[in-house]
Order: sequence, then C-alpha cells, then structure tokens
Amino acid sequence: MGISTSDDAGVYRIAPHLALVQTVDFFTPVVDDPYQWGRIAAANALSDIYAMGGTPLTALQMIGWPRDQLDFALAAEVIAGGADIMADAGCTIVGGHSIDDTEPKYGFAVTGLVSPDRVVSNAGARVGDHLVLTKPIGTGIIATAIKREACPETVMESAIEWMTTLNRAASSAMVEVGVGAATDVTGFGLLGHLGEIMAASGVGARLDAAAVPVIEGAWDLLDAGMYPGGSVRNLAAVQALLEPGSGESRMARMLADAQTSGGLLIAVGPDRLEALLAALSGDGVLGAVIGEIVEGTRITW
Repeated sequence: MGISTSDDAGVYRIAPHLALVQTVDFFTPVVDDPYQWGRIAAANALSDIYAMGGTPLTALQMIGWPRDQLDFALAAEVIAGGADIMADAGCTIVGGHSIDDTEPKYGFAVTGLVSPDRVVSNAGARVGDHLVLTKPIGTGIIATAIKREACPETVMESAIEWMTTLNRAASSAMVEVGVGAATDVTGFGLLGHLGEIMAASGVGARLDAAAVPVIEGAWDLLDAGMYPGGSVRNLAAVQALLEPGSGESRMARMLADAQTSGGLLIAVGPDRLEALLAALSGDGVLGAVIGEIVEGTRITW
C-alpha cells in the first residue's frame, strides 16, 4: 500500500502474516511550551500508524534547530516531551538526525507492525456506513490564537490535552470491531481527510454538522479572526466537493480547520456501529457519530 490512495502510511508486507507500516511527520511549534510541543509532535507522528490499524515499533527522531537563536536547553525539553510520548506508546526511539535550521522543527519517522488482513485503509468506505470521529476539532484555530497571544489559558490547556492523547485506544477498538475505512484528521482538516476517503472509496458523504465535536472556545476564536493560512488553503481545496454556497459558511471554515494530532475518522457499517461505540466508550474514547457515507461525489450537511 503506497501513495495511490493518499493513505496515512505505507504498508509493506515482509512475511505472509506480517507487514510494516511506515510514516513520517514533523512541524514547527504549535504551542509555546517546548516540552508540550515535543509531546504533540510525537503523538501526531504516531497517529498515522494507529489510523492504519498498526502498532508502533520504532521511531527515528528529526529536529531542526536555529542554534544561534535558541538555547539548546529548549531543544532538550522538546526531545524529552517526544521521548515521554514514545515511551507511553511502547515505541522505541532508535536514532535520528539533527540539522541547523532557520526555525525549529521536530518530528519522527515511525515504523509499526500490522497483520496484512487487519490493515485499515481509507479506501473501504461503503454507502450506508456511519462516520465516527474520536476527537473534537479546532486545534488549528487555537494554535493560531496561541501564536497571536490571544488564547485563553483554559482553551490552550484543553487543546494540548487533546493533541497529546494517543489514538491507540481508538485504533484498537476499530480493529477489534472491524470497520470499513479510517483516517486521522490532521493537516487537511475534517473536510480534506473525508474527501480522501471519498476519493479512495468512490463515495460521497453527508455530515450532521451540529454533531461534529468542537473544542470549547474554538468557535469564539474563529469569530475573533483566528484562522490559520493552512485552513484557508484547505477550504479552497475542497470547494469542488461542497454544495454551491456552503463553502463560505462559518461551519465550512470550522470543518476545514487544519488539525494537529486530531482523532480518527472511521467509516463503520450500521451493523457494527453500536459495537464500535461501546468499544470506544469502554476505553474512555470519544465516539461522535457525525454523518454517513452516501452515493455521489459531494460532501453535504
């Protein structure tokens, strides 16, 4: 499994009943606290493995650091945060690489394991499937407010809590139940990643927009103009998937918001929906039913 369906990670079979899952992700700071940034970056990198139904095994760390501008003690805090999340995930950091850079960047290349017959791709959604989301959205808006020093402390703390929560339990639940398709909601926003499921599966989608969970405080920040450039590009990229006139709405802007370390977006058959929700709930994971897969090529709400 490679890049043909824009899936979350590559999958390479190494034995009849065993495959590698491989991904890479790194980015510039989304919060001011270096330790928390490291934790967020690690959780985000691991998420692609979980979205494919895999178990992370090893990671290679990548860091770019402006050595003449920022103290290396701050880099040590970033690395400590990443190491703590990797340890929590049971993923071993086996090496890495650093470079002198004009701005700080941090992330990981992660390798995991998966049984080939249990891989969850984005190409298996079927008409009638329900869409389930396991984390609220709004982190792009909140990160923008943090950078502009306009984010309430409680909103920032809530966003950090969500962004550092691993998708491990959500992944285990969907693999246990058996689902049609999944992806993690990250840089392209909910609409963009749903669009990838649609393109790979040859289907459309109808959202119950009011049911989409949003981090408390994110709507107020959106209304105050805290909207990142990545989200603007996301919204432009999905216009062809939306009904005419809906793409400029307040709701569309939230649904297109670029996420960091977001939840899993899962397409599950109606006969397995209750089992999935029960499995998620039993592991303390949010399970919001936000829509369904339909015929066609558009996203409506």
